[in-house]
Amino acid sequence: MTTLTPAADSTTDGVDRAVRAAAEAFEITSRTDESTRASWLRTIADRLDARADELIEIADEETALGLPRLTGEFARTTAQLRLFASVLDEGSYLEATIDHPNPDATPPIPDLRRVLRPIGPVAVFAASNFPFAFSVAGGDTASALAVGCPVIVKAHPGHPLTSKATASVVTDALVDAGAPASAFALVSGFDAGLALVDHSGVRAVAFTGSVPGGRALLDRVTARPDPIPFYGELGAVNPVIITPASDAARGDEHAAGLAASFQLGVGQFCTKPGLVFVPLGSTVERHLPALLRAQPRMLTSTIAEGFARGVQRVTGVPGVEVLASEATGPTVAVVDASTLLAHADVLLEEVFGPFTLLVRVDAPETLTTALRSLPGALTATLHHEPGENVENLVATMSGFAGRVLFGGWPTGVAVSWAQHHGGPWPSTNTQFTSVGAAAVRRFQRPIAFQDAPADLLPLALREENPLGIPRRVDGQLLLR
Repeated sequence: MTTLTPAADSTTDGVDRAVRAAAEAFEITSRTDESTRASWLRTIADRLDARADELIEIADEETALGLPRLTGEFARTTAQLRLFASVLDEGSYLEATIDHPNPDATPPIPDLRRVLRPIGPVAVFAASNFPFAFSVAGGDTASALAVGCPVIVKAHPGHPLTSKATASVVTDALVDAGAPASAFALVSGFDAGLALVDHSGVRAVAFTGSVPGGRALLDRVTARPDPIPFYGELGAVNPVIITPASDAARGDEHAAGLAASFQLGVGQFCTKPGLVFVPLGSTVERHLPALLRAQPRMLTSTIAEGFARGVQRVTGVPGVEVLASEATGPTVAVVDASTLLAHADVLLEEVFGPFTLLVRVDAPETLTTALRSLPGALTATLHHEPGENVENLVATMSGFAGRVLFGGWPTGVAVSWAQHHGGPWPSTNTQFTSVGAAAVRRFQRPIAFQDAPADLLPLALREENPLGIPRRVDGQLLLR
């Protein structure tokens, strides 16, 4: 057992000092070259890997997520730090664009050169359900540090010891790699979080959590005298569609996949499939009840209480039938599409935890009508058979989801160049991703230089391309 003690709640003065120090660090980090910043990220990853066993043990004590799950999440955390280092090496994240003068254009074009630059200190709110990958050293922190933005993390109360231990590793790694000591800081406590959002030195807020929590922070950010970007990765029901042909061909397989996905990590995944459209008399509906399994405790008592209220809220709607329920929480309910539409305000609200709602569909037009009523989602999944005409379904799904899956299940988000983890409200409030290489775009802003002397241009915009990065020149994309 660990002997660490949680950090005391940060005072308002402590938050102020951290943000002011981060602003001073920004004067250095914003001018630091890509290769140096990439070395910072790789050093953090190496130091975390060296302490993996210790940190994973602490996290398991606090969260009960289990060593296999936490080991995988930890590996993802260090891998994404290294991914962002490779983003810096490759260079296209700068979106360097050059238009040479063209006096014959209408209107005439001067020498224009555009590039992205870091926005300043970023406040990161750690998630409850990912004590590593979406927490202190998670993707928000990594992507902000990558582009030269200092980070102040607000620790999640669900894993304070893990947060404190991880922050110590990150801080020491950055200092040893030559970064400013104040390029990273950890604060704790509810009031500290509000002070961060309000502080004039903070230039963006990244949050992973519930819709109500994200909405409250969004409102607070927009009420500032100088509103700043709020990047919230919030809730979603993540619908799944199983066509009649696919249910008939592979219904037992789909039931097993759904059972594994919605119960994974006690259902505490933002991509958990919470709404599943099945045909009348489906094989999935028949097989799923036998696949519920006893689950460990949820992350916090607050989350457990919220889950119980959510299940009660949904199953209390007239016409909703509990198909199966396990004593430790996992629950499957079923409803027809007309009831879903009549009570959409209740039934389409996320239940965070091991719960999924099957929706019986009697005709293709019923499914289309139901899909058009859905709120924004992180994911939408389609299980169909070869030869089925599903083009209209895919078009509809693409209208409300940030990631459309064909087969498989949405839990498990790859960290890569092409990944998109986001979607229309309420899954997020932005068109950006919080996972993958493009996540760095959240913490940059464009700046154009007109008729600038060559020696005053950023290296990325100089004619000889000293960085050797991909650029768009006079409308043509040049790889080097």
